[in-house]
This record gives sequence, structure tokens and C-alpha cells, in this order.
Amino acid sequence: MMRWTGLLLLGMALSGCAAHDDKAPAQSAQAAGPPPTVVFLPDKPELEPKAVELLQAMSTRLAGAKTLSFTSVATYESPARTGQPLAYMVKSEVMLERPNRLRVDTLGDGPRSDFIYDGKTVMAYTPGADLVAVAEAPDTIDATLKAAYDFAAIYFPFTDVIVSDPWAGIADQLRLAFVMGQSEVVGNTKTDIVVIANGTTQAQIWIGAEDRLPRRIRATYFNERGNFRHDAELSNWKVDRKLPAGTFTSQQALKAKQVPFAPPG
Repeated sequence: MMRWTGLLLLGMALSGCAAHDDKAPAQSAQAAGPPPTVVFLPDKPELEPKAVELLQAMSTRLAGAKTLSFTSVATYESPARTGQPLAYMVKSEVMLERPNRLRVDTLGDGPRSDFIYDGKTVMAYTPGADLVAVAEAPDTIDATLKAAYDFAAIYFPFTDVIVSDPWAGIADQLRLAFVMGQSEVVGNTKTDIVVIANGTTQAQIWIGAEDRLPRRIRATYFNERGNFRHDAELSNWKVDRKLPAGTFTSQQALKAKQVPFAPPG
């Protein structure tokens, strides 16, 4: 859950770029959104056994897959100058092969970018600008994702889904977990809805009742003014299917002008 903070930072950066113009008024407390609402958490962890069972089953399914591919459509809110939320959306196609290959093609909104990790090197390629950053990478997906965030502020809202042990990240400092019920709306399939919370974040997760794959994740942050929602819909799941040859390389990227990895700004 904590890795969702990267998405929050991205949203704040984009909203700042969109809101600044010559006619923009000075930012006020009201423009930043209303203050956070009061949050009630139990003094001691309250973890419903069925909720833990569903989360662990999801983690086992994801961690046990040799290959995964899916589509992520992330929607996050950020305040307009009125203080009311605006929605930004990002669509990505994700392909991975455990333990050390990952490709994320971010198709929109915004310029296309390709993140390609082949177990030895990682590339971040922007076709529209014909620019690429290339660097040596650690030997696991987990370590590479952390390095990409630390050195270049590269973050994906589905990070907790593709790490080697999703349950370990969820369980850390977990204070509340319960089953909200079932739905037949999300992902055109029956899902179990699990709600979890720690000291900073609440997340609602729709988990496939039969395949135990996450179909939607919706998060809010207790200290964020306005309690804006951050949402990721995960679809087009393919598990343990052979990925096309050349998935984890790009000849176009290798021909582009190289620039160093660096955080925005």
C-alpha cells in the first residue's frame, strides 16, 4: 500500500503543471482542498480471517505465476484551483517474466513511454521525443522497481501486484482487514471485496472469486487534503502464457538519443 504514495506524487506534479498560467490566482488553503477527515482505526489490529485468506490467496496466485500480462487503467484525483478534484488517467500494458524481466508500455494519457527491463539493463524510452535512458539494473524485478523510483522517480500504481511477495507488502503494519462483500460488476466477473488499512492508507481491493486475480484497487490517504481517490483497474489478465519473442527489448529504443536517468525537475 505504501508504494501508492508514488502515484500521489505524480498526481501532484501533473496538477501543478496544468494549473499554472498567467491568470491563475495565488494558491490558498481552500484551493488545496478541504482538510483530511477524521479517521478511526482500532488500537490493536483487527484482521478478519476471511480477509487475510483472500489476500494471501491473491498473493500466492500472483507470486506463483512464471509470466503475467495485464492492462492497467489508473485514475487519480488532484485538486483544481477551485479545490475540487480533477481526474487524471494513465493506461499501461504490463508484461513480466519472473524473476527478472518486465515491460511496461504506458500508452496514455500523455506521451507514450516504454519501461523495459531484461534482467541486466533497464531502459526508459519516449518514442515521441526519441530519447532513452539506459542503465545497469539489479537482478530482480523488486530491486529494479525500487532503484527506478529512488533514482528517477519512476513509479507504477500496480507495483504491489507484480512484486515477488504481494502479501508481505500488504501485511506490513496492517491495522484493519475485513470482507466488504461480493460484486459482479468489476471485471465482468464475481469478485470478493476486501478492505484494508494501516496508519496512513485505506485500500479497497476487488479480487476474482475464482481466479484470485486483483481486478480493481481503490486507495485513499488519511493525511491528504480532500481525501482524493486513487484507483487502478486491472484487466485482460493472462497468466503463465508464453510471451512473444523480443518482448523485453526494443531496437527503436537502442537507436534513440541517450540521456541519463534523473527525477523530473
